[in-house]
Amino acid sequence: MTAPTRVLVCDDQMLVRTGLVTIIDAQPDLEVAGECGDGRAAVELAARLRPDVVVMDVRMPVLDGIEATRLLAGAGVTEPGKVLVVTTFNLDEYVYRALRAGASGFLLKDTPPDRLLHGIRTVAAGAALLDPEVTRQLVGRYAARIRPAENENPGDSPLTPRELEVLRLIADGLSNSEIAATLMISQETVKTFVSRMLAKLGLRDRVQAVIYAFRHGLVT
Repeated sequence: MTAPTRVLVCDDQMLVRTGLVTIIDAQPDLEVAGECGDGRAAVELAARLRPDVVVMDVRMPVLDGIEATRLLAGAGVTEPGKVLVVTTFNLDEYVYRALRAGASGFLLKDTPPDRLLHGIRTVAAGAALLDPEVTRQLVGRYAARIRPAENENPGDSPLTPRELEVLRLIADGLSNSEIAATLMISQETVKTFVSRMLAKLGLRDRVQAVIYAFRHGLVT
Protein backbone atom coordinates (compact mmCIF):
# COMPACT_ATOMS: atom_id res chain seq x y z
CA MET A 1 0.00 0.00 0.00
CA THR A 2 1.11 3.54 -0.75
CA ALA A 3 1.95 5.59 2.32
CA PRO A 4 -0.49 8.44 2.94
CA THR A 5 0.47 12.00 2.06
CA ARG A 6 1.62 13.74 5.23
CA VAL A 7 0.32 17.26 5.75
CA LEU A 8 1.39 20.00 8.15
CA VAL A 9 -1.42 22.45 8.92
CA CYS A 10 -0.51 25.98 9.96
CA ASP A 11 -3.23 28.49 10.86
CA ASP A 12 -3.46 30.82 13.85
CA GLN A 13 -7.25 30.45 14.16
CA MET A 14 -7.88 27.33 16.20
CA LEU A 15 -11.37 26.72 14.82
CA VAL A 16 -10.12 26.95 11.24
CA ARG A 17 -7.11 24.78 12.01
CA THR A 18 -9.29 22.16 13.70
CA GLY A 19 -11.60 22.13 10.69
CA LEU A 20 -8.71 21.63 8.28
CA VAL A 21 -7.23 18.86 10.41
CA THR A 22 -10.59 17.08 10.61
CA ILE A 23 -11.18 17.25 6.85
CA ILE A 24 -7.68 16.06 6.00
CA ASP A 25 -7.51 13.25 8.56
CA ALA A 26 -10.81 11.84 7.31
CA GLN A 27 -9.17 10.94 4.00
CA PRO A 28 -7.60 7.46 3.69
CA ASP A 29 -4.75 8.76 1.53
CA LEU A 30 -3.92 11.79 3.71
CA GLU A 31 -2.79 12.24 7.28
CA VAL A 32 -1.99 15.25 9.43
CA ALA A 33 1.67 15.10 10.44
CA GLY A 34 1.36 18.11 12.72
CA GLU A 35 -0.31 21.45 13.30
CA CYS A 36 0.72 24.88 14.55
CA GLY A 37 -0.44 28.47 14.83
CA ASP A 38 2.43 30.63 13.58
CA GLY A 39 4.94 30.73 10.75
CA ARG A 40 8.03 30.19 12.87
CA ALA A 41 6.56 27.02 14.32
CA ALA A 42 5.67 25.91 10.78
CA VAL A 43 9.28 26.24 9.64
CA GLU A 44 10.58 24.38 12.68
CA LEU A 45 7.99 21.60 12.46
CA ALA A 46 8.53 21.20 8.72
CA ALA A 47 12.27 20.70 9.31
CA ARG A 48 11.56 18.07 11.97
CA LEU A 49 8.51 16.29 10.53
CA ARG A 50 9.35 16.52 6.81
CA PRO A 51 5.71 16.69 5.63
CA ASP A 52 4.82 16.19 1.98
CA VAL A 53 2.72 19.36 1.94
CA VAL A 54 2.41 22.38 4.23
CA VAL A 55 -1.03 24.02 4.29
CA MET A 56 -0.18 27.60 5.21
CA ASP A 57 -2.25 30.57 6.33
CA VAL A 58 -0.95 34.04 5.44
CA ARG A 59 -1.53 36.38 8.36
CA MET A 60 -0.13 34.84 11.54
CA PRO A 61 1.84 35.98 14.58
CA VAL A 62 5.60 35.62 15.14
CA LEU A 63 6.31 35.00 11.44
CA ASP A 64 3.72 35.45 8.72
CA GLY A 65 2.92 32.79 6.15
CA ILE A 66 4.71 34.61 3.34
CA GLU A 67 8.07 34.61 5.09
CA ALA A 68 7.52 31.07 6.33
CA THR A 69 6.84 30.00 2.75
CA ARG A 70 9.99 31.75 1.57
CA LEU A 71 12.05 29.89 4.17
CA LEU A 72 10.48 26.57 3.20
CA ALA A 73 10.27 26.88 -0.58
CA GLY A 74 11.89 30.10 -1.74
CA ALA A 75 14.86 30.70 -3.98
CA GLY A 76 18.06 29.29 -2.53
CA VAL A 77 16.39 26.65 -0.37
CA THR A 78 18.39 23.44 -0.82
CA GLU A 79 15.43 21.09 -0.47
CA PRO A 80 12.33 23.21 -1.09
CA GLY A 81 9.10 21.99 0.42
CA LYS A 82 5.64 22.10 -1.12
CA VAL A 83 3.42 24.82 0.30
CA LEU A 84 -0.28 25.28 -0.35
CA VAL A 85 -1.40 28.71 0.84
CA VAL A 86 -5.00 28.79 2.06
CA THR A 87 -6.29 32.19 3.14
CA THR A 88 -9.30 34.48 3.35
CA PHE A 89 -7.47 37.09 1.27
CA ASN A 90 -8.17 37.08 -2.45
CA LEU A 91 -6.92 40.01 -4.49
CA ASP A 92 -4.73 41.29 -1.73
CA GLU A 93 -1.01 41.71 -2.31
CA TYR A 94 -0.56 38.55 -0.25
CA VAL A 95 -1.53 36.50 -3.30
CA TYR A 96 1.30 37.79 -5.45
CA ARG A 97 3.80 37.69 -2.59
CA ALA A 98 2.92 34.11 -1.70
CA LEU A 99 3.50 32.92 -5.24
CA ARG A 100 6.76 34.81 -5.51
CA ALA A 101 7.86 33.29 -2.19
CA GLY A 102 7.66 29.82 -3.70
CA ALA A 103 4.16 28.58 -2.88
CA SER A 104 3.03 25.73 -5.12
CA GLY A 105 -0.61 26.66 -4.81
CA PHE A 106 -3.11 29.18 -3.54
CA LEU A 107 -6.70 28.56 -2.44
CA LEU A 108 -9.28 30.65 -0.65
CA LYS A 109 -10.70 29.50 2.68
CA ASP A 110 -14.23 29.48 1.29
CA THR A 111 -13.10 26.79 -1.13
CA PRO A 112 -15.25 23.64 -0.83
CA PRO A 113 -13.58 20.77 1.07
CA ASP A 114 -13.28 18.63 -2.05
CA ARG A 115 -11.31 21.36 -3.83
CA LEU A 116 -9.05 21.78 -0.81
CA LEU A 117 -8.33 18.04 -0.79
CA HIS A 118 -7.74 18.10 -4.53
CA GLY A 119 -5.33 20.99 -3.98
CA ILE A 120 -3.33 19.08 -1.40
CA ARG A 121 -3.11 16.02 -3.62
CA THR A 122 -2.18 18.14 -6.64
CA VAL A 123 0.63 19.93 -4.83
CA ALA A 124 1.85 16.68 -3.27
CA ALA A 125 2.10 15.16 -6.75
CA GLY A 126 4.47 17.93 -7.78
CA ALA A 127 2.00 20.04 -9.75
CA ALA A 128 0.81 23.53 -8.95
CA LEU A 129 -2.64 24.86 -8.21
CA LEU A 130 -4.20 28.29 -8.31
CA ASP A 131 -7.75 29.09 -7.36
CA PRO A 132 -9.33 29.96 -10.74
CA GLU A 133 -10.77 33.21 -9.43
CA VAL A 134 -7.37 34.24 -8.09
CA THR A 135 -5.66 33.37 -11.37
CA ARG A 136 -8.13 35.29 -13.49
CA GLN A 137 -7.71 38.49 -11.51
CA LEU A 138 -4.16 38.29 -10.17
CA VAL A 139 -2.39 40.19 -12.90
CA GLY A 140 -5.22 42.64 -13.43
CA ARG A 141 -4.47 43.93 -9.95
CA TYR A 142 -0.70 43.98 -10.44
CA ALA A 143 -0.42 44.76 -14.16
CA ALA A 144 2.00 47.62 -13.63
CA ARG A 145 4.25 45.49 -11.49
CA ILE A 146 4.69 42.62 -13.92
CA ARG A 147 4.05 44.33 -17.23
CA PRO A 148 6.64 43.14 -19.77
CA ALA A 149 9.65 45.27 -20.45
CA GLU A 150 9.63 47.31 -23.65
CA ASN A 151 12.23 45.04 -25.25
CA GLU A 152 10.14 41.92 -24.67
CA ASN A 153 8.79 40.46 -27.90
CA PRO A 154 6.08 37.77 -27.64
CA GLY A 155 7.24 36.50 -31.02
CA ASP A 156 10.51 35.38 -29.45
CA SER A 157 8.77 32.61 -27.52
CA PRO A 158 10.11 29.09 -28.18
CA LEU A 159 6.60 27.68 -27.88
CA THR A 160 4.50 26.34 -30.72
CA PRO A 161 1.20 28.11 -31.49
CA ARG A 162 -0.73 25.39 -29.66
CA GLU A 163 1.54 25.55 -26.63
CA LEU A 164 1.09 29.33 -26.56
CA GLU A 165 -2.65 28.82 -26.70
CA VAL A 166 -2.50 26.45 -23.73
CA LEU A 167 -0.31 28.89 -21.81
CA ARG A 168 -2.77 31.72 -22.39
CA LEU A 169 -5.64 29.57 -21.14
CA ILE A 170 -3.65 28.63 -18.03
CA ALA A 171 -3.05 32.33 -17.40
CA ASP A 172 -6.80 32.87 -17.71
CA GLY A 173 -7.27 30.44 -14.82
CA LEU A 174 -8.58 27.42 -16.71
CA SER A 175 -8.00 23.92 -15.36
CA ASN A 176 -6.78 21.08 -17.59
CA SER A 177 -10.34 19.83 -18.06
CA GLU A 178 -11.54 23.31 -19.02
CA ILE A 179 -8.65 23.73 -21.46
CA ALA A 180 -9.46 20.34 -22.97
CA ALA A 181 -13.09 21.36 -23.47
CA THR A 182 -12.12 24.74 -24.93
CA LEU A 183 -9.65 23.29 -27.42
CA MET A 184 -11.66 20.11 -27.97
CA ILE A 185 -8.75 17.83 -27.13
CA SER A 186 -8.23 15.21 -24.41
CA GLN A 187 -6.97 16.03 -20.93
CA GLU A 188 -3.97 13.77 -21.54
CA THR A 189 -3.08 15.88 -24.57
CA VAL A 190 -3.39 19.02 -22.45
CA LYS A 191 -1.03 17.51 -19.88
CA THR A 192 1.46 16.76 -22.64
CA PHE A 193 1.33 20.36 -23.91
CA VAL A 194 1.74 21.71 -20.37
CA SER A 195 4.75 19.48 -19.70
CA ARG A 196 6.43 20.49 -22.96
CA MET A 197 5.73 24.16 -22.32
CA LEU A 198 7.21 24.07 -18.82
CA ALA A 199 10.28 22.17 -20.06
CA LYS A 200 10.92 24.58 -22.93
CA LEU A 201 10.60 27.64 -20.70
CA GLY A 202 12.51 26.12 -17.78
CA LEU A 203 9.59 26.69 -15.42
CA ARG A 204 8.77 24.70 -12.31
CA ASP A 205 4.99 24.71 -12.44
CA ARG A 206 1.78 26.43 -13.57
CA VAL A 207 2.25 29.22 -11.05
CA GLN A 208 5.50 30.27 -12.70
CA ALA A 209 3.86 29.82 -16.11
CA VAL A 210 1.16 32.35 -15.27
CA ILE A 211 3.71 34.93 -14.16
CA TYR A 212 5.86 34.19 -17.22
CA ALA A 213 2.91 34.70 -19.56
CA PHE A 214 2.19 38.18 -18.26
CA ARG A 215 5.80 39.23 -17.91
CA HIS A 216 6.48 38.35 -21.53
CA GLY A 217 3.38 39.98 -22.94
CA LEU A 218 1.81 36.70 -24.03
CA VAL A 219 -1.46 37.73 -22.40
CA THR A 220 -2.81 41.14 -21.44
